[in-house]
This record gives sequence, C-alpha cells and structure tokens, in this order.
Amino acid sequence: MLTKRLGVLGAFLFLLSVPLLAQTYAERLGYPAGAKVIIFHVDDTGMSHEANEGTILSMEQGLSTSCSIMMPCSWVPDYFAYLKENPQVDAGVHLTLTSEWKGYRWGPVAGKPTTPTLVDPQGYLWPSVREVVRHGDPEELYTEIKAQVDKFIGMGFQPTHLDSHMGTLFATEAFLKKYLQLGMEYQIPVMFPGGHATWIQQENSASNLSLEQLQAIGKMLWDAGLPVLDDLHTDSYSWKIDPAIEGDDRKIQAYKTEKFIEAINALKPGVTQIITHATNSTPHFERISPSGSLRKGDMLAMMDPKLRAFIESEGVILTTWRELMERRKGR
Repeated sequence: MLTKRLGVLGAFLFLLSVPLLAQTYAERLGYPAGAKVIIFHVDDTGMSHEANEGTILSMEQGLSTSCSIMMPCSWVPDYFAYLKENPQVDAGVHLTLTSEWKGYRWGPVAGKPTTPTLVDPQGYLWPSVREVVRHGDPEELYTEIKAQVDKFIGMGFQPTHLDSHMGTLFATEAFLKKYLQLGMEYQIPVMFPGGHATWIQQENSASNLSLEQLQAIGKMLWDAGLPVLDDLHTDSYSWKIDPAIEGDDRKIQAYKTEKFIEAINALKPGVTQIITHATNSTPHFERISPSGSLRKGDMLAMMDPKLRAFIESEGVILTTWRELMERRKGR
C-alpha cells in the first residue's frame, strides 16, 4: 500500500484537484469546531548548549509544547540526558541536511562514504539548501534522514514527529517524497500543512505547492494513519531585532510577544504549528550565529506572562505532536 501511495504522489501533486476541506484536521482529531489549536515548536534543539537551555526554559517555564533535535550536532547527548529525566517531553527529529554556520559545522550521521553527494569538499553537510538541491541524490538523502531517525531511536526514545531543518525536504518533489516516505514507513507524524494552509500560502516563498497539492498530500498522510496540520507558521525567524533595542531583554521580549500575538490573531481555526528558535543566547552563541538576539527573543516571549494571558483569554488550545498522534489513533 505504501509503495502504491508513493507511486502516485506525482499524480497527487500535479493532476488531482482537491476541494476545500469541509472540516479542519483539528475537528477531525476531536477538537471543538472553530478552535485555534497551536503547537509552539522549538527548532534546533541539540545544536548548542544555549539551544538546549532555551528549549528547556521555554517548555518548562513557558508556552512551548514541542521541540525537534538536530541529530548530527554535538550537543545532542546533552539534551538526551535531559530527556532521560523527562521522558514525557514532546521531542522529534529535526531532519538536518545543511551545515550553515561558518565556524561550527557538522557532517552526516550516515557517514561521508555512504552519502558523498550530501557533503561539501571539507566533508561537512552543504551550507545551503540550494547546494543540497544542486548536488544531493534523493536516495542518499533518504539514507541520511533514516540514519538520523535510527540514531534517535537508538538513544532510547521514540520521536514524536519529524520535520525539516531549513525546509530542505520541501525544496524538490523528489526530496519531499523521501520525507513523506520515511514518516509513513516508521508511522511517525511529519510536519506538513495539509489543511486550509492559509498562513503558509501567504508567506513569501514558504511553499512552492498549490493549495490543492498541499491538501492532496494531507489526505495521503491522513489515510496512512498520521495526524495532519491545518497550517504552518514559519515567519518568526524573520522578526529581526532593531539595533536600538539590542541587549535590552525587556524590550526584546515585548517586541517578540506582540509579534506572536499578531500572528495568532491572524490564524484561522485548525491545528497550526508555530515555529520558534528559543535559545538562551550568550556571547559564546554569537560565535556560532549572529541570530542570538532574535532567538533569545523567542524564548523570552514564550516565557512572557502577557502571552500566556492572551492565549488563555482567547481560548487558544495548546497541544503536542504526541497528543495529535494519540487522537489520530483513536479516530
């Protein structure tokens, strides 16, 4: 059945016309009609000590409900030590095919001899999505993302979901097929906006698929027994910090909180994943990436009582990938 589904994916993408869904996937999963159901998701866990701290703080003391781990990175064991003490945490695999920073880089989990088209001349994963698309063989890509999932499982945990670092697995139809294949084969939910997809369709270059194509894939995932997102919000990384407030945590928190409130107000009902990069940034982190302030802003916003009060006053429901899968199994 899986082979049949994957064999017709191209037809789903280019030939099938799907009408607008009568129900949101949130409703199909048993949430109230008209509800806004949100996963506040932390990307890049395991990339650095600061990323691990930001993930933990924003989940334990804030509103974040889920995270995903970059399995090729050096600080993965540190976060798995935390998971051993907190196995209830909603943690998935941040499938990673790029190594984008200049002074801190990583290679493939499967090994360079096994995935030669995925590495640059220095032996690290390519620094950009464009270069992965130019050089990467889809079969080697599948070998690598499977190895990342197997490494996660081998460390003693079942991933709650899969997603894609820098959106690389959404860059081509061939890559997308491998991403979907992996999720369906392992029966692990995949981050994919297969419902009304309102926000993701509005974001510039966020999706190269039409609404009909997104919904066709959403139906395929649902029919395979997996939960499906109605929408996906990926815009928070573009909320840059004004140099005038740089270094002022209070003002950075206020700015980011207002941006999240604006985003939630604009969302349509359904289950939406909002991506953050909550990081407890330090001067050391600035040696890795110049994005420390905006990442710390995400963490501070997740911990802001004002954002929590807004969520509660608006009746927004917070959820996890674990809960989505449990609900899907019960439908």
